[in-house]
Amino acid sequence: MPKILITGSAGFIGYHLSKRLLADGFDVVGFDAMTDYYDVTLKERRQANLLQSPRFRAVNERLETQGVLMNLVAEEQPDYVVHLAGQAGVRYSIDAPRSYVEANIIGTFNLLEAVRATPVKHLLLASTSSAYGANTQMPYAETDKADTQMSFYAATKKSNEVMAHSYAHLYDIPTTMFRFFTVYGPWGRPDMALFKFTKAVLNGDAIDVYNHGDMKRDFTYVDDLVRGIHLLLDAAPERLDEVPEGDSLSPVAPHRIVNIGNGEPVQLMAFIDAIEKALGQPATKNFMDMQPGDVPATWANGDLLKSLTGYTPQTDVETGVKAFVDWYRDYYDV
Repeated sequence: MPKILITGSAGFIGYHLSKRLLADGFDVVGFDAMTDYYDVTLKERRQANLLQSPRFRAVNERLETQGVLMNLVAEEQPDYVVHLAGQAGVRYSIDAPRSYVEANIIGTFNLLEAVRATPVKHLLLASTSSAYGANTQMPYAETDKADTQMSFYAATKKSNEVMAHSYAHLYDIPTTMFRFFTVYGPWGRPDMALFKFTKAVLNGDAIDVYNHGDMKRDFTYVDDLVRGIHLLLDAAPERLDEVPEGDSLSPVAPHRIVNIGNGEPVQLMAFIDAIEKALGQPATKNFMDMQPGDVPATWANGDLLKSLTGYTPQTDVETGVKAFVDWYRDYYDV
């Protein structure tokens, strides 16, 4: 069966992707630093679940440690690599920018070097919808210019796109960058709005609603995201003499950027309504100004994902939020 290396396998998205690929018969090598950016116990529980499969191997190391990824890729010889690890969070990047340089820039460089030395069929790396920055024309298309990042987190992820492009060009590495749009669902990150809002409502605390609720997000359910990544494994970019219209394929490298989003922006207040409905109780709201580095709206154009895979994400917010709330109540016994 094919072997895949997934960095960030004990993280929210990496955990779900690992589960999906193990169920489909892949051998999965999971790489994770188990950092304390948020509750390590949650990461340990995810990893313990994955270790129940005999086809999962866990490697707990840091991306930025020189030689670790080089040796691991050479030893395991994976068919595919999906790079999900890195320092996440728009707001934290204001307080601790160096951690983003170390994990997102140096860590990704180490992975690119490892794949250059030991080639794979397809390298897939996580970027973010935040790469679109101050763009106001929506829905965001992969062919749009994206040079006005609003946070240092977004800047490091855009840097990853550029770094990966150079390696794809120089060393003919088939590379796909996917830009995620506000991913949510069971086993989610505690620093994300859905987790924080659910916890606050159940505790009787107020929730902070930024920009006075005048925000839209293209909320993407984690199972839909993982399905998109899975299908993209077999859509490795190739060099073409002529790039099809609407395709973000590079004219000089086997490198492509693909949005993975629900394709339907939802008002923040409607998202909060879904949380209140799933919990069966109202939220006390603390309306606040926009935070530095944030953007008022996101919205993915999903045409390229559909043309490459035939797939379009389809989980509505009420369904996805209820699934998270059910998991949260079960996990925390509340």
